Amino acid sequence: MSITQKGFEYAKERYAALGVDVEKAMEELDRIPLSIHCWQGDDVRGFDSDEALSGGIAATGNYPGRARNAEELKADIEKAFSLIPGPKKLNLHAMYAELSGPRVDRDAIGPDNFRGWVDWAKAQGVGLDFNPSFFSHPKAAEGFTIASADENIRRFWVEHGKRCREIADYFVKELNEDCVVNFWMPDGYKDTPADLTAPRERMVRSLDEIFSDRTISPRVLDAVESKLFGIGVESYTVGSHELLYGYALTRGKLYCLDAGHFHPLEYISDKISACLQYCPKILLHVSRGVRWDSDHVVALDNELERIAQEIVRGGYAQRVAVALDYFDASINRVAAWVIGSRNAKKALLKALLEPYQTLKQVESEGDLTARLAYGEQFRTLPFAEVWNMYLECKGLPGDDWLDEVRAYEKDILSARG
Repeated sequence: MSITQKGFEYAKERYAALGVDVEKAMEELDRIPLSIHCWQGDDVRGFDSDEALSGGIAATGNYPGRARNAEELKADIEKAFSLIPGPKKLNLHAMYAELSGPRVDRDAIGPDNFRGWVDWAKAQGVGLDFNPSFFSHPKAAEGFTIASADENIRRFWVEHGKRCREIADYFVKELNEDCVVNFWMPDGYKDTPADLTAPRERMVRSLDEIFSDRTISPRVLDAVESKLFGIGVESYTVGSHELLYGYALTRGKLYCLDAGHFHPLEYISDKISACLQYCPKILLHVSRGVRWDSDHVVALDNELERIAQEIVRGGYAQRVAVALDYFDASINRVAAWVIGSRNAKKALLKALLEPYQTLKQVESEGDLTARLAYGEQFRTLPFAEVWNMYLECKGLPGDDWLDEVRAYEKDILSARG
């Protein structure tokens, strides 16, 4: 019996004594897909223009080996996917359109520009999610897109939104999987505006226009994402929490909770059960903000564990779409994908292994002392032994996965200069 198997048998006994079936937990983990973002691999540059990154987004660092084209990006994602266990989807942004021939602007992109991604997804056996790209474009230079007072600019971005839903519809038909399309717009002002109302009225009107096409498959799951502030829009964000949560509720859309888009003392783990009292389904952008929406690589910290606990404790696995959203150009980008994705999976497994019914029972009995005591004791249960067995069952390396990434860096990434 291997060390991993011995550790697993020990963990199995410990959890069984608390009424937890570890094998069932591993099976349930494999029913929760993780949507992994493409933009970690090239520092959110995309392929459709040479525009500088804008819209309140900044990628810091200059670690060598950034993907420079679609083929390099796909190869890097494949390497990362080979080290990430369980079901996965790829989350694409519109700016990753594969363009050839005459330039096609964002208001005119279509399925033809993503056939290469669909072929790749079929070969990999993964689904695709999608995002319009309302940033890093000359028509977003003034800080406004679908909320712009300039009707020409507003119409351009409305058309972009419509085209993105058509592309998502194509993904659904080709891959036979739901496609979440997330709408985040960076519109806002650096300083306090006199008129807070008109931009929000325009944003609502624009979103209504974008979603007006009733021929789009119901398996295209539209989501709207709010934000507290951004670089260059510190004082006023059009798409605030109140505006877009209200929009999602009244229009039957998914509401996207991003871990970095609220006040630093607000946690999206606390918002999941509240939103799901009203929304049939929500989208999570799991990130790690450090003092602001800085999109750090996801760590296995308290908030990530709380997010996973809320999904599992509430029985929300089928009502929550889990996606990652971070980018770090100061470290190996493939490693960043693997670290963040594995941590998200670890948090979910740890939540599935939690003896939650014990906590729930003592709480219902008013024994808050036992709730705290048991909760702290459960933190030290041998979760890692179950995780190691999960990896072994998938035929994936454990703690030595970084050796594979180092070899890939030496053989592939270092040649990119």
